Amino acid sequence: MTHILHRNIRPTMPTAASSKGIRITDTNGKEYIDASGGAAVSCLGHAHPDVTKALHEQLDQLAYAHTSFFTTSVAEELADTLIKDAPDGISHVYFLSGGSEAIETALKIARQYFVEIGQPQRRYVIARDQSYHGNTLGALATGGHAGRRKMFAPMLFETHHIAPCYEYRHRQAGESLEAYGERAANLLEAKIQELGAENVIAFVAETVGGATVGAIAPAPGYFKRIREICDRHGILLILDEVMCGMGRTGTLHACEQDGIAPDIMTIAKGLGGGYQPIGATLMQQKIFDAFDKGGNFLHGHTYVGHPMACAAGLAVQKVIKRDKLLDNVKQMGGLLHRRLSERFGNHPHVGDIRGRGLFQAIELVADRSSKTPFDAKRNLHARVKAAAMARGLMCYPSGGTADGKNGDHVLLAPPFIVDAVAIDAIVERLGDAVDAAVAEVS
Repeated sequence: MTHILHRNIRPTMPTAASSKGIRITDTNGKEYIDASGGAAVSCLGHAHPDVTKALHEQLDQLAYAHTSFFTTSVAEELADTLIKDAPDGISHVYFLSGGSEAIETALKIARQYFVEIGQPQRRYVIARDQSYHGNTLGALATGGHAGRRKMFAPMLFETHHIAPCYEYRHRQAGESLEAYGERAANLLEAKIQELGAENVIAFVAETVGGATVGAIAPAPGYFKRIREICDRHGILLILDEVMCGMGRTGTLHACEQDGIAPDIMTIAKGLGGGYQPIGATLMQQKIFDAFDKGGNFLHGHTYVGHPMACAAGLAVQKVIKRDKLLDNVKQMGGLLHRRLSERFGNHPHVGDIRGRGLFQAIELVADRSSKTPFDAKRNLHARVKAAAMARGLMCYPSGGTADGKNGDHVLLAPPFIVDAVAIDAIVERLGDAVDAAVAEVS
């Protein structure tokens, strides 16, 4: 019996007892390779000595000071580090406890910005179908995953959505990647015209699609066109890099590979590597200037800028730089994609293999030629997860990939310290798990 309201109210999960490197051990002594970093969180793996040392030192010095009274040196140093490495024009950071809070903060920043500059009529947010931006109500309203929104739809504020840049399912026969990217981006222009540009606050998008769609990278030129459209209409571009950012795709920020800078950006997960709950919202100087003239930003949480969380984030970022781990992300990411292609490239039920860096996914289909998903009632993604856990592998499957209800994918996001031997083991165990799960539903 448990008194915890678990994600699954009838839990059959093992109990984690210890962890080290890329592995977690349960109370029965069974080891699991953490091939997903939990939910793309554990970028340094587990029990990294530099991070635990930094946390011990911070705890001995100062565990908590409310930000209505004090700033702290560790929060200031982390902010300086993040801004130094941020996309062009980003000047300030607001620390939160995670990704959903970061998105909520981004939405409020965007709304208040327009009020401060004399455009209070702007009220609409545009995002994309199949997106995930968090589970709090504002973040859920912004997200475009139909299955996750359905229960709470009457409570969500009005948002608008366009199709994602999803080449596997939406690119037309004979259409080049560049042409498809432009067509997908132009859906934003059409939606803005429908709503009236003077009424739109922001366009919100994951730079590389994450939990609900599985490591979908944008087509070449897509985000440059998006940036042009936003600029022309004076609309803010909010990039959600909670899952795909902080080195996960091979560069510190995923948008570096698309040659753009957002107005507002959210980060979390890999920021603190799971050692403490921390997220952040970053913003351009022009937004800060508007708040400065207006007097303040009307927002706040109890654990904003928590010293222990900032100490974890600072230590994680120092290790990534010192050990040049982004080089390993690129190298091992290439190996992971190659091994997935070797194992699943001709698999009758794997329709697509995609991703950037150590952020890779496979999409499962009942029929490759038609791209038809498996029957959602068969819950294939959950079966893959169970089969993988039985084989000592943690991966991150999800359902509703194709349209919010149908479709299954498996996301992999191993720690940045992963090596070639572990990559081989991950792919081998995943292959066996997929085969076992498919056999159950076929």
